[in-house]
Amino acid sequence: MTGRKFLPRMPGFSWLRRGLLVAFLLIALLRPGLPDGSAQAATSDLNVFFVVDTTTSMVAEDYGNGRPRLEGVRDDIMAIAEELPGARFSVITFDTKGHVRMPLTTDTLALETITSVLEPQVTGYAKGSSITAARQALAERLNAARTSHPDRPRLVFYLGDGEQTSSAAPEPLHMGNGLVDGGAVLGYGTPAGGRMKENTGLESNGGAQDTPYVQDGSRDALSMIDEGRLREIASQLGVPYVHRAAGDPSHEMLQQARPGSLDRAWDAGSLSGRTELYWVLAAGAFVLALVEAAALIRRFRELRPAVGRAQP
Repeated sequence: MTGRKFLPRMPGFSWLRRGLLVAFLLIALLRPGLPDGSAQAATSDLNVFFVVDTTTSMVAEDYGNGRPRLEGVRDDIMAIAEELPGARFSVITFDTKGHVRMPLTTDTLALETITSVLEPQVTGYAKGSSITAARQALAERLNAARTSHPDRPRLVFYLGDGEQTSSAAPEPLHMGNGLVDGGAVLGYGTPAGGRMKENTGLESNGGAQDTPYVQDGSRDALSMIDEGRLREIASQLGVPYVHRAAGDPSHEMLQQARPGSLDRAWDAGSLSGRTELYWVLAAGAFVLALVEAAALIRRFRELRPAVGRAQP
């Protein structure tokens, strides 16, 4: 006994510790949590499709203080991405037809790059466009997303001005079959309209600094928002219509873009999810497991000398 401290044994405490360890693990498996927590886990399950009008009218200078409408589109896309961290994003643009510019990805840097270079088609190639020209491309992407991950809600944000320049009536944008779970139609422009600079195709290369405005006869052409058509598109997609002006906060718009299939509420501009508590129980179980392991090691070391003395 010399040089060694006597440690009293408490068998009852050992059983209590082991019981708590098992209880913590079982409760952690139930994933307890509190409502109104972080939205990151909830938004990581979303597939978000941006359908962007890139016709000539989207550079009409009636957004904010004479800015092109496309600037508002760029701002809103990145604001939505910031409000939905972890979601997968896709960009589909349309002029005379739809184009998938970016498939679903969580890479927000790629989204920012694609968004920053959005430009209308070259004016000389414009031959009239339909506001639902992206219908087929969107339907294909939505179907593919549902097939690969049927449990992930699909949100569609349509960003445009509603101006129909094709002589043919626009095809309905009904997706049907529960393909769209939420989103919004975002409208840009004013009833008074704005002038549009031509896209000569040289601007991105540093040329044509003094770009002329699109002409209507002997005067500058004006493009006006058509909110009636935008509301029709919103009704067809089953999402709300929201007019966007410079300085409008994104969280109010997102509150209206309620994903119908999600059993979570939108609050203060983001999905309200849950504060997960299972990790607290798991951490407690880990600490108890370390204590239990230390006790077993100590017990094993104490038994070894006793076994050695018992041998002849």
